[in-house]
Amino acid sequence: MQATEKQYHIQCVEGDVGRYVLLPGDPGRCEAIAKHFDNPVHIGMNREYNVWTGTLLGEKVSVCSTGIGGPSAAIAMEELVKIGADTFIRVGTCGGIHLDVKPGDVVVATGSIRFEHTSLEYAPIEYPAVADFDVTAALKEASEELGYDTHTGIVQCKDSFYGQHSPEKSPVYYELLNKWESWKRLGVKASEMESSALFVVADALGVRCGSCFHAVWNQEREKAGLFMAMTEDTSAAIKVGIEAMKKLILRDRAKK
Repeated sequence: MQATEKQYHIQCVEGDVGRYVLLPGDPGRCEAIAKHFDNPVHIGMNREYNVWTGTLLGEKVSVCSTGIGGPSAAIAMEELVKIGADTFIRVGTCGGIHLDVKPGDVVVATGSIRFEHTSLEYAPIEYPAVADFDVTAALKEASEELGYDTHTGIVQCKDSFYGQHSPEKSPVYYELLNKWESWKRLGVKASEMESSALFVVADALGVRCGSCFHAVWNQEREKAGLFMAMTEDTSAAIKVGIEAMKKLILRDRAKK
């Protein structure tokens, strides 16, 4: 499929999106993200893909939702790259694993455990899922400058939401529970469902990708009896993604 043709899933053509794209999972978050753009325009929505485009610092930027999980996220990235995008920031939610990660904190992924299967169709399992360094640095700086409690490190990427939250119900409970214990002992920060696929697909396509998350809950803190209040307000992660994108735009201009 050529760039000038309408992409099958996102239903966009070349010119509809900018080179800089924010990737939330939930289509309902796209408008909230687009409100941070100058002159946002709704490009369209098909399936789980909701697309808005506007500008930041005079540069065309877009937001495209990906739905839940690696397969639909990979489709979005593939089709966005075909029509000119090359810099991506996933803005999503996560569940904390490390005891230091509290609800409301921001987690910036430096890399992701490939406990999903989409990335296997892009690279062998020995290949690491690593976030782009420049995008990660911009996210960390943005989060700290905005004053959020910020955690950087490895996250775990999974295919099954309930495999994390109700592992004992699964016929392969023994593997899920033992792997989870490994993630804890290795100091993994949080669990989510898209980043390792996006990082590997980005490398396969020669583009940049990083991720930041709003921590909704931490089941390990709950088990430890540590007080916390669940929060689904994703505004902090959105602000971090927007400010990081501005930093990338300015740094890219400086390189030219």
